[in-house]
Amino acid sequence: MATSSPVHSPGSPRSRSLRVRLLISGTVAAVAALGVVMVIPNANAAASTLGAAAAQSGRYFGTAIAAGRLGDSTYTTIAGREFNMVTAENEMKPDATEPQRGQFNFSSGDQIYNWATQRGMKVRGHTLAWHAQQPGWMQSLSGSSLRQAMIDHINGVMAHYKGKLAAWDVVNEAFNEDGSRRQSNLQGTGNDWIEVAFRTARTADPSVKLCYNDYNIENWSYGKTQGVYRMIQDFKSRGVPIDCVGLQTHFTGGSSLPSNFQTTLSSFAALGVDVALTEVDVTNASTTQYAGLTQACMNVPRCIGITVWGVRDSDSWRSSESPLLFDGGGNKKAAYTSVLNALNAAGPTATSSPTPTGGTGSPSPTVTPGGAKRIVGAQSGRCVDVPNASRTNGTRVQLYDCNGQINQAWTLTSSRQLTVYGSMCLDAAGSGNASAVQIYSCNGQANQQWNVNSNGTITGVQSGRCLDVCRPIG
Repeated sequence: MATSSPVHSPGSPRSRSLRVRLLISGTVAAVAALGVVMVIPNANAAASTLGAAAAQSGRYFGTAIAAGRLGDSTYTTIAGREFNMVTAENEMKPDATEPQRGQFNFSSGDQIYNWATQRGMKVRGHTLAWHAQQPGWMQSLSGSSLRQAMIDHINGVMAHYKGKLAAWDVVNEAFNEDGSRRQSNLQGTGNDWIEVAFRTARTADPSVKLCYNDYNIENWSYGKTQGVYRMIQDFKSRGVPIDCVGLQTHFTGGSSLPSNFQTTLSSFAALGVDVALTEVDVTNASTTQYAGLTQACMNVPRCIGITVWGVRDSDSWRSSESPLLFDGGGNKKAAYTSVLNALNAAGPTATSSPTPTGGTGSPSPTVTPGGAKRIVGAQSGRCVDVPNASRTNGTRVQLYDCNGQINQAWTLTSSRQLTVYGSMCLDAAGSGNASAVQIYSCNGQANQQWNVNSNGTITGVQSGRCLDVCRPIG
């Protein structure tokens, strides 16, 4: 039998009585006999994991994963249980993916991607153009040769992961502390190099969100923050494709969460981009700072998620500072509880820009979703669920015990789509009685539009028929 939770062992026994499929049926009376379907908030009870708690408000909570640690069962157990977004720590950087010019190696990146998606997680790509961690052959280039190498690298890597990732950090750390451009070899190819990188990336994969990522841009009054802000403002005014800004949010040594951090998030968001906290770690895992940065994100609708830069303190690049939410033994720290509580308190529902659909101009106007919710059968009390957290087109949905996982978190958009994972839609395979209901890539067609009715039913816009439950299988 298909299962709902990505953390279940494939061989574990399960009750066959839970296996019921959804279809569309002709009358409300037929639905009433089998269990009226209704939508209720996913946040009616506190979630027990970081990813599930973030999903209640339509956000994610992720971590950086290293391929070399995937054989560590403590590491993978925590990561698989707690997070719903993954960033490859080093495995998708230029030196890893193109060690020799024109010869790409995606083995480690794919290992992380496969591990994450098999567990129902999304993946962020990190990073395409950066002055650091360039392969030796790239470091030896300059001028037009380096510019072409950058373009070729972006095209090659994005072609491999086309249509698979939630976002790419297209450009990383391109500014000095005073807000001027970093004098890197990439900057030496011309001041337009960042714009060229983003335009190249949009053409290479029109479906993925494109981000600029940097550190020390958390304080609104800081020169570097203002320099990045001016660039985003300029890009948006000229139609340069950019969808999000990543604030790394490393608080090291004596640095701390600035009092105007939320102002920074909301100011970037006001330009029409998503914001995300992408590499979070805090010296000694201060509960006050962790709670504060989480709450600031929750208070800004376009803050779409938080990623901590590692699983346990022992996995951190700053391990001596104990900066993460789990200690070296894999135990939850006090900061974990402060973050979980802030996520469960959940501010405004995340309002993300729509997934790009191509072109090089500005994205379409923002669609404000109704927030992640569960769809629960009134008769059964069970949730509409994507088996095995699958992201495969044509996967039929089922009812399953409600568990707070992302494969049971549905968002009703203003265009009447019911989305899961942010990019897959509840889809009617036909318009007649007993037509299958499945997930499919969102395409704007009427068979993916649904009316949520005051009588507790959900009806297809195209068919006029009700979402219904068929008999148990087997």
